[in-house]
Amino acid sequence: MRLRLLVLLCTTLTATSLSAQEWATTCHASSSYDVTLKPSSILFDRPSPAPFHVEMQQGTLRTDGTAVPLNAEQQDRLTLFERELRALAPRVRTVAQHGLDLAVRALKEETRGMSLGADTRAELDRRLASHAATFKQRIAASNSTHDWQSDVIDQYANQIAADVLPLLANDLGQQALDAAMRGDLQTAAALRDQATGLASGLRPRLEQRMQALQPQIAALCPAITRLAELQQGVRGSNGQPLKLLHIGQ
Repeated sequence: MRLRLLVLLCTTLTATSLSAQEWATTCHASSSYDVTLKPSSILFDRPSPAPFHVEMQQGTLRTDGTAVPLNAEQQDRLTLFERELRALAPRVRTVAQHGLDLAVRALKEETRGMSLGADTRAELDRRLASHAATFKQRIAASNSTHDWQSDVIDQYANQIAADVLPLLANDLGQQALDAAMRGDLQTAAALRDQATGLASGLRPRLEQRMQALQPQIAALCPAITRLAELQQGVRGSNGQPLKLLHIGQ
């Protein structure tokens, strides 16, 4: 099962992401649903199996368009579920913002060891700041995990990589050419190798640096576990437990 609830935490600026498996390892949590925070209700949806749509609103519940009768305890559980999920959303956004800042800082630190020209370094900083600002606006405006499917994340990340990596490669390539023209073939070869392996070499190091975000993600685990507990005892119109979230080893 894919973890989609809170999947926006997976976003970084460099095509790295916290995978569903890592989420499962950190919080032992998974879900087959997407979630959308509407102004007056919360919607969970998935392509299969039924129920395909689960919507809750101030202690009421509808699954696949059918109202579900609830006793007082179940109503209280859903009211708390909705309240606590909405309270969790800004915390998630904060961690996502920190993730972006960490990714930008990590990329800058990784490029410090490269002999980049001052103009290239300034342009790199400008482009990263622009992309980070755009992502932060998307995070602030997003109320649905549909905005952060893996293919969407990959698309954004590829756009950023296409914007940033050639800038670095071109600078290193020009330096290699200049070194070769000076007769410094060893330096030229080293710079060419660095430019050629730029993308493949940067990614694993950046992924390692992004592990620094783990404690902030782990701090959200109790709230996720609490949501899973609140759903207990609530069934859909088909008589089956909701299972919006699954917690397990």
